[in-house]
Amino acid sequence: MVGRSKEQEQEIIEWIEAVLGEKLPSQPYEDVLRDGIILCKLINKIAPGSVNKIQTSGGSFKLMENIQRFQAALKKYGVPEEEIFQTADLYERRNIPQVTLCLYALSRLTQKHPEYTGPRMGPKMADKNEREFTEEQLRAHEGHIGLQAGFNKGASQAGVGGFGNTRHM
Repeated sequence: MVGRSKEQEQEIIEWIEAVLGEKLPSQPYEDVLRDGIILCKLINKIAPGSVNKIQTSGGSFKLMENIQRFQAALKKYGVPEEEIFQTADLYERRNIPQVTLCLYALSRLTQKHPEYTGPRMGPKMADKNEREFTEEQLRAHEGHIGLQAGFNKGASQAGVGGFGNTRHM
């Protein structure tokens, strides 16, 4: 498990404040984010209309709905599923570093959305280097795929304990 970084958490709080144009309460990082309200406001600023109903009060289930709506909005916005934290990571403080990684991923991704002109943080995301190949060139290489390309016939991570099985949404 990755350790927590106060610097990163501070950077995220400052970024969220910049995006929302408001000061966040001076509470611990996970407490500020825990009820999902700030997160929903954040994604609505980045992609307006992402979360149409934000629960501002109510018990745990109501507040967890905010987190789940935020997660669904992230998926729609294009954050890779493996970078999205689970509800318990934040709500039960199980894995706060994953929450941080997820918010970095969101900030990076805003670079791919020209309609978003607000503040960003973190290094610039590289644009994919698209290469054009003709059909013949592609066919000429069939059957010459090295193992590092990931095409090991029949070899897979299936059944390897805990690998990739933990991120059920």
